[in-house]
Amino acid sequence: MLTTTKEATAKLKTSKPRLSFWQIWNMSFGFLGIQFGFALQGGFMSRIFQTLGADKEAIPMLWIAAPLTGLLVQPIIGYLSDHTWHPRWGRRRPYFFIGAVLSSIALFFVPHSSALWMAVGFLWILDASINISMEPFRALVADKLPESQRSYGFITQTLIIGIGTWVASNLPWMVSQLGVSNETTASGGIPMSVQVAFAIGAFVFLTSVLYTIFTTTEYPPEDLEEFERQKQQKKRFVADILDNIKTIPPTMQKLGLIQFFSWFAFFTMWSMANPALTEHVFQTPMPVKSAYDMASPAAAKAFKVASTAFQKSSNQVGSYMGIYGLSSMVFALLLTFYTAHRRINRKLVHMGSLIAGGIGFISMYFVPSPQWLILSFTLVGFAWGSILSMPYAMLSSSVDPKKMGVIMGIFNMFIVIPQIVAALGGVNIAYKLLGNQTIHAMIVAGISLVIAGLCNLLITNKNAITYQPNEVVTSTK
Repeated sequence: MLTTTKEATAKLKTSKPRLSFWQIWNMSFGFLGIQFGFALQGGFMSRIFQTLGADKEAIPMLWIAAPLTGLLVQPIIGYLSDHTWHPRWGRRRPYFFIGAVLSSIALFFVPHSSALWMAVGFLWILDASINISMEPFRALVADKLPESQRSYGFITQTLIIGIGTWVASNLPWMVSQLGVSNETTASGGIPMSVQVAFAIGAFVFLTSVLYTIFTTTEYPPEDLEEFERQKQQKKRFVADILDNIKTIPPTMQKLGLIQFFSWFAFFTMWSMANPALTEHVFQTPMPVKSAYDMASPAAAKAFKVASTAFQKSSNQVGSYMGIYGLSSMVFALLLTFYTAHRRINRKLVHMGSLIAGGIGFISMYFVPSPQWLILSFTLVGFAWGSILSMPYAMLSSSVDPKKMGVIMGIFNMFIVIPQIVAALGGVNIAYKLLGNQTIHAMIVAGISLVIAGLCNLLITNKNAITYQPNEVVTSTK
């Protein structure tokens, strides 16, 4: 007897085939572009804000666009992608494309902002657009891979993210080495090196996402007729999201606590590393224009010299920050080879990596010269590599696969809420408890990562810790 399409689809979904490395690579390659966007945003938005006249104390608040858009966009996109199916374009890929187009446009125009309010506005658009693409990429791994390959899949994503972080973080330095000007424009605008770097990032974002769209297929819903029927009957968009929030599994709640301290730390780095390191390590803070008598040629020249020194140091800070992408790539590469054939204890890997990253942040206060930042950011990269893989692997093994998109979107609320707390004064209040120097923000980031690492001790769900293909797991803690 011939198997019906419905039965064949159900069989495929309940027993997903193992994918090759290159199939997993293709479905994750779009993350290269997404990370170009995030790395350029994370490494250089504070620099853009300072160049346009922002006070360093105001920088975290100017960053609030990023977490707020994530809070709103990711659960919505997750829900919509769960309830989308197109015979040719699938479930997640339409959102990849929409987000990639909008992100590329925003990336190109961000460094052309002529006023601070314009840069802040473009950050809102950029972060919302990146989130449209990013959330479905997380869900795609859970959609396509069997349980035994989940860790492998998320770690492969982390490998690609590491490559993107390192290259994108070095782009302004690279193009300045090719002779592109690194000085602020005559009107005080963003240096040409930054403008060119963001244009390259826009191109890479769009092309890498298109590569994934055209090289990856998606599985249809288990029961396509039932899927369409439920989609027509259930128009409870907001109510469904709220219902899922109310019924968050215990493991997800505990992972949320880990995520809170992890992302508080990284938001602190993205928003404050440039002013902290240019001041404390490079001794070249952004000059305050009002402190110079610009009518005096000598004062105007002194301001330009100080401003150029700040821009050069900012390039170097971006390059050193790229080290954490490089080390996260090596971290992910080693785990990719290991998890291809063996299981790992996700909880212990995550705990150790976060504590190492915390030590890396704290060490920035003590470095005797800029070169030592290589070691600091290498340790931070271990934490970053783990943050981008282990929590998602643990979560995907403990939730309903039919709700993977909306669950991943809700889970990302645990990413954006700590960033909102940090932006609304959490960073400034916390670091000023240690002193008025901006470098104390890096110490706060380190302490936060150590706390996040220790919170892993709360995870007890065996399936989340290490997938057990031959064991029945009943614990829900």
